[in-house]
Amino acid sequence: MTQLDFLSEEIAKRYGTVKRARGSFLYTEKGVRLTDLYQEGGRAILGWGGNSAFTQFKNVLSRGITGSFPTDFSYRLQKAVSELLASTRKVFVFHTKEAALHAVRSCLSKDACVWKPWTDGSVAWSSEDFVVVEPPLPWSGGISILAVRSDALTDCFSDALEHMDVPFRSVVVPAPLLAAMTRSVYNMIAAVQEREEKHWFVYDSVLAKYWTRKGPYLYPKVDMDKYNDFILHCLDQGIVISPFYDVPSIVPFGVDRGVFTKLKNRSFLCQDKEIH
Repeated sequence: MTQLDFLSEEIAKRYGTVKRARGSFLYTEKGVRLTDLYQEGGRAILGWGGNSAFTQFKNVLSRGITGSFPTDFSYRLQKAVSELLASTRKVFVFHTKEAALHAVRSCLSKDACVWKPWTDGSVAWSSEDFVVVEPPLPWSGGISILAVRSDALTDCFSDALEHMDVPFRSVVVPAPLLAAMTRSVYNMIAAVQEREEKHWFVYDSVLAKYWTRKGPYLYPKVDMDKYNDFILHCLDQGIVISPFYDVPSIVPFGVDRGVFTKLKNRSFLCQDKEIH
């Protein structure tokens, strides 16, 4: 059983299946609202539902252009990613983040950076030649974008990508999903300007007991061998956290602090001692 299976089964065991998702909340079969700090490892960091991205998907889907033929939307995605990284980019889309990273490593014996919003500013994204961007779109699966600086792109690299083994080859994405991904990137550009430290530290009075926070990202203080117990404890308090010890949970943007009342009042005990 994977950690994600473990989390899914425990949610269903307590609350039934998830019937609806909106913002930072999951609404379950038993009428319970769960606060989501996992957020699909960051893909739902802008909230569940997709909002304007979902509208874009529906609008383009209604045109019937769902095949593998060329459309304008690949160029629009390229423009959005270039704006996100403040540099002119050529983009390639892969089924997984691992495939995107493998492409650069295999073709050029170099490593790509994985873009992450609200970091400490230690990475100058505009000057990185190869950046992998995971669209902030919770229903885009594992799709990842490899953004290559135009002045770093060579014919040899493009040719090598075309001849890679199928699991690692760049893929053609249907226009409706491209449109949704593009809108999600623009939504992220706006969110980066809007969200800041004051939107996250307000929850520190509860969360700092169990996590070290860096921006919106929460790194567990609980020992790894007790982490599954901590996942279950949080679930019992209506909180869904990352099932992976090395994937941070995320502060839910804009939720009422009252969602953490149960977690505040019912401390997690580790070996019969309260965690400090």
